[in-house]
Amino acid sequence: MSDAPNSLPVTIFSFGYKYLPPQDVNLLFDVRFLRNPYHVKELRSSTGQVAEIAAYVLENEAGRKCLQQLQQTTLFFARQLQRENKEALRVAIGCTGGHHRSVAVTEALSELLKKDFPNTSHHHRDILKESH
Repeated sequence: MSDAPNSLPVTIFSFGYKYLPPQDVNLLFDVRFLRNPYHVKELRSSTGQVAEIAAYVLENEAGRKCLQQLQQTTLFFARQLQRENKEALRVAIGCTGGHHRSVAVTEALSELLKKDFPNTSHHHRDILKESH
């Protein structure tokens, strides 16, 4: 492992609970309480990678507070793991199908964490599993 500050690799990924939660993670967060674009016919066919969907999910009190809490918690764990010379941090963020809410949160959280942990990456495990 590198001795560089905050060089810990952080991987964040979205998933859908209907496809079962992952087992190989350090942190798992359930964001099914956030506003669900699936229930809006005009938004259903898009994913959380689209700005309009991300805004629907995150630009409200619950969305902002959720992202803030996730950022603080994930940074805390990343710093602790770095201190203990652990190899990586894996964070899973789940919603029902893995298309909207978890994707939007994963994208936003990844960008926020890159400021402190530049070796942050993200992907979306279930985004292509079925059409909307």
